[in-house]
Amino acid sequence: MKEAIHIKNMVCNRCIASVLTIFNAENYIVESVELGKVVATKGQKSKFESLNSALAEVGFEIIKNEAETLVELIKVKLINKIELGETEDLFKTLAEEFGKTETALSKLFSRHEGITLEKYTINLKLEKVKELIQLGQLNFSEIAYSLNYKNSSHLAKQFKSSTGMSMSEYKSLQDWDRKSLDQIV
Repeated sequence: MKEAIHIKNMVCNRCIASVLTIFNAENYIVESVELGKVVATKGQKSKFESLNSALAEVGFEIIKNEAETLVELIKVKLINKIELGETEDLFKTLAEEFGKTETALSKLFSRHEGITLEKYTINLKLEKVKELIQLGQLNFSEIAYSLNYKNSSHLAKQFKSSTGMSMSEYKSLQDWDRKSLDQIV
């Protein structure tokens, strides 16, 4: 029987490749894979416990309840929207997409992740800022604009508050300190 299996911490393309490899090794017939979700049919020799264990070995977890699934879907949506530069009215858009209020989403997220939805989003945006600084294709004002900051000084203040250094100092580093998006909590 085909079922949708939601996977925690599966938020990047490398994650998709890793999870697909595990499902195939565990004899599942995979119909589709997207961030946070695999649609698959159990093969004759497949064992759910073995799949769960193999996923856990590389930092993934099968989500077993609706609230956790929603939190993971929020993470995936946020990452996608930030990657695409769709950050205007972000929380309002998420609330509409999930049919919940912004407050309800925020409370749910905080309860499950131990961090506010706003702080998580800021952390994602700051990692995107680091990536854009490393690429060197945009100046700081363009980076701020692309991520919908009010102005570059607002971004600069937030960046310094979070990292302890200015964006210029970060740019001059030889060893950039970046987290992958699935490591942000």
